[in-house]
Amino acid sequence: MSDALSPTALPRVSGARATGALAAQGPGLLVMDVDSTLIEQEVIELIAERAGTRERVAEVTARAMRGELDFVQSLHERVATLAGVPEQVVAEVLAEVRVTRGARELIDALHARGCRVGVVSGGFEEVVVPLAESLGIDHVAANRLGVADGVLTGRVLGRVVDRNEKVRCLRAWAEADAVPIERTVAVGDGANDLGMISVAGLGVAFCAKPVVVEQAPAAVHVRDLRAVLDLLG
Repeated sequence: MSDALSPTALPRVSGARATGALAAQGPGLLVMDVDSTLIEQEVIELIAERAGTRERVAEVTARAMRGELDFVQSLHERVATLAGVPEQVVAEVLAEVRVTRGARELIDALHARGCRVGVVSGGFEEVVVPLAESLGIDHVAANRLGVADGVLTGRVLGRVVDRNEKVRCLRAWAEADAVPIERTVAVGDGANDLGMISVAGLGVAFCAKPVVVEQAPAAVHVRDLRAVLDLLG
């Protein structure tokens, strides 16, 4: 979860607001992180609890989100601890996921304005895809867990959704949706979100780690995703 300061000590939002084409025409694409942003938890920690490695995984996750560890290396290290966990655990974890307050309202409000919504996650397709479908999200990118003989292998299949991949997705989806980059918004809480936050027309730190709040143009300090709309006018 977030290391952000208490919301009682901060305003609801701070920093930059939408300007230029983003203000005049509204957002055309918003891309957000999933763990600790779209949802309240870190999915890998929920799976790790079943493996008996949650404390170890949570510590590595926190360091990676603060920018102290290479994300890809840390992901492989954490996923390795999940080897042998039954595949059906993933469905149990999906049932435990708590969507962040205001997420549905934010997505509905953006869609009503003709804005597309995407999610980019260092988590896993097995949880993120059905979650995104339930929320009506338009674009999804996440990692995929290796499975053999009904158990997790402790490996990630294919490319890893890291900082650079999140930027690539933002750019590719904007191009596919015919949205100029200045009309894009990126929202996230961890160091691996800083790339897309810097590239987007408006980058937003959501109840984020201090390093993200310091570098993001704008920030939301309350755990309510509707506050993102305050920055968009």
